[in-house]
Amino acid sequence: MPTPTLTFAEGTLLLSGLGRTVAIPGAATVGWVWDPRVGAHRCDAIAYRSAMAEFAETAFALDDQVPAWEAVAWPDVCLHRLRPEQRSGVEAWMEDRRGLIVMPTGTGKTEVALSIMAHTAVSTLVVAPVRDLMYQWHRRILAGLGYDAGIIGDSLFSVRPVSVTTYDSAYLHMDKLGNRFGLIVFDECHHLPGPLRRDAARMSAAPMRLGLSATPQRSDGRHVDLDQLIGPVVHEIPMADVRGRTLADYEVIRIPIHLSPEEQSRYDQLSRQVRDYVHRRRQDDPKFTWENLCAETGKTPEARRAVRAYFAKKAIEDRAEEKLRVLEDLFRLHAGEPCIIFTGSNAMARDVSRRFLLPCLLSHCGKKERADALTGLEEGMYPALVANRVLDEGVDLPEVKLAIVIGGTASSRQAKQRLGRILRRSGNSRAILYEIVTADTNEAGRSRRRRDSDAYDSTKHRRL
Repeated sequence: MPTPTLTFAEGTLLLSGLGRTVAIPGAATVGWVWDPRVGAHRCDAIAYRSAMAEFAETAFALDDQVPAWEAVAWPDVCLHRLRPEQRSGVEAWMEDRRGLIVMPTGTGKTEVALSIMAHTAVSTLVVAPVRDLMYQWHRRILAGLGYDAGIIGDSLFSVRPVSVTTYDSAYLHMDKLGNRFGLIVFDECHHLPGPLRRDAARMSAAPMRLGLSATPQRSDGRHVDLDQLIGPVVHEIPMADVRGRTLADYEVIRIPIHLSPEEQSRYDQLSRQVRDYVHRRRQDDPKFTWENLCAETGKTPEARRAVRAYFAKKAIEDRAEEKLRVLEDLFRLHAGEPCIIFTGSNAMARDVSRRFLLPCLLSHCGKKERADALTGLEEGMYPALVANRVLDEGVDLPEVKLAIVIGGTASSRQAKQRLGRILRRSGNSRAILYEIVTADTNEAGRSRRRRDSDAYDSTKHRRL
């Protein structure tokens, strides 16, 4: 009987040379299925490590042609000495060479990953959520390991034994790249379990997998899939363990504000419009939901008016005039201190930018504009920056110990990421995060939900 061959085929593994009825080791656990189009057994490439473990436990002869990765000789390893909690993360991951390392923002997850890359010394693909982070990883690999990594994304397709890419580029090209890397690193890995991005993991044969995140939990519950896509959590550091030690000590101050009489009147009118429509629909369908309402916007003008009223009401919460007055008071209170203002919408970011003549960073800003704004903040040219979501996670920021949140989602992940932007320790400087919230509106509920984490314990409440 000829030796069967295992090959990589467009994001899958193809086991050729066996009949359909032949018993294959680990057929159920690996997920082999018969593909009549090519007369061979097939499974997702992610099962490569499990499949090889099953074959190794038997006398099953196999010609393994999957691995196209190679050993890497780092030109110049120049990494910082790891702190004890970072070394523990490296050691925990090295036991099985797969899994998640969960550490608060600012505690050096990138240094942990670079140390793991230095130890494994194998072809590695680093996957980041956005282009800015992709280029940041490229710079960190060059500085820490002396390696000029390939770049896959942003109209570039330069593949090297060590490369960096984005989640979107990874799932688009993994059918061609899936067997070229022995280690795959998913930065901000909570982005991975999406319906499309998960293919970046499923179509890769990399036996070694590392996930990095400060907040792996997802509101849709899909974070449970990370165990299968990357591996279990092997190392986790609670915020309380590093607060005031590795990270700066901090306080969170919540400031409630109120709508003006004109804003309140308009807000109440819009609220009634939404409630009345939902009430009428629930007379016919008691299970009528927000998703049903959105689905009806293409069918009835009443549904479209209700949805428009909802977003107009949300805009009033987000852009309340009193927020700008309180923001001005905080600027006076902390005159001379660099600051980041996080908003809940592009419109509010522009309002703040125009009112206080501050640079505004939004998702469509170019690399040069972002670099100018961040450099200007670092050098004191700009007293503050205002952004919607582009600074929420990952991107290295100048040393800032003051942040003001004037809007956002109900996500506790976003709240912890924003807090982490100001927690890099510098001497004994104390960080302060202000949260300005429109009281007696749905924004107050979103604020409570996003502060539902250990990072927001002992939040103070003040009025200005």
